[in-house]
Amino acid sequence: AEYMGGTDRPALDAITEDVHHEERAVGNGTAIMLVARSSTGEILGGSAIGAKGVSAEDVGRKAAQELVDQCEAGGCLDEYLQDQVIVLMALADGHSAVRTGPLTMHTRTAIHFAELITGAVFRVEEEPHPRLAGRNTVVIHCDGIGYRNPRLRAQ
Repeated sequence: AEYMGGTDRPALDAITEDVHHEERAVGNGTAIMLVARSSTGEILGGSAIGAKGVSAEDVGRKAAQELVDQCEAGGCLDEYLQDQVIVLMALADGHSAVRTGPLTMHTRTAIHFAELITGAVFRVEEEPHPRLAGRNTVVIHCDGIGYRNPRLRAQ
């Protein structure tokens, strides 16, 4: 994709769906997942799970803050997806790049093992945040190995 979380951030819309399953509930706990989809197709999320003594409002606030943090991080992937694309980048043909917020330990580990297993070359660069002074975003670059499944016929 051309957009890499630069200064022209696409508009975000909330995806609303009320899921309520009282008839199947086995307890009185709470959980919420909030999702925002941008005009360019980015999907960022925030979630929280309640606990005994924690109000549903506090659970909602925690999830909302997580979603706001993901949106402000400046990337096109949230922290829960960034490690998932590493294997795909390693196997892809040619150069891949993706802008994220701060790298998670899972992402650092995925990069380490993807390099060891595939021989793909990753480079991580911090760049100034396009909208928030004093903050950085991260661009993960990868020169993939161009893996082709030998069991599939060549097209």
